[in-house]
Amino acid sequence: MVDTGDAAPDFTVPLANGDVDSFTLSERLEDEAPIVLAFFPGAFTGVCTDEMCTFQDRLSAFDDVDATVYGISRDSPFAQNEFRDQNDLEFGLLSDLNKEVIADYGVEMDFDDMGVYGVAKRSVFVVDADGEVTYAWVSDDPGVEPEYAEVEDAAADAA
Repeated sequence: MVDTGDAAPDFTVPLANGDVDSFTLSERLEDEAPIVLAFFPGAFTGVCTDEMCTFQDRLSAFDDVDATVYGISRDSPFAQNEFRDQNDLEFGLLSDLNKEVIADYGVEMDFDDMGVYGVAKRSVFVVDADGEVTYAWVSDDPGVEPEYAEVEDAAADAA
């Protein structure tokens, strides 16, 4: 698993931002760091919706320190755009449909009882302008949300 002090694994995935664009982490660092990567198991589920809506509600705290928030899940960018629309999310969602980013960050989990495999553990990483992970939080319990104030502080520290 990626941890604090590690170089953030670089990746390129589709970005759901109302349209579908391409997102490469290393290309976004100069203008958008610190970048908050909030991994979540799946759009349109209760806790994931609560989490993404909470990030939206607290977006001004990240804007105040010029941090950029992205949600990331295995959902298609088309489903993510609908999820964004239904929940009035102003930040982009990254589609890791092939679960390569989830694997690179070491946050893969399964819901055996539901037959769902290879989704993201609820986790948050803050990446600074140098591409270093300055904050890492990973939950083995998908019902647990991050400590949002802690993530905000980590973003401010990385700014």
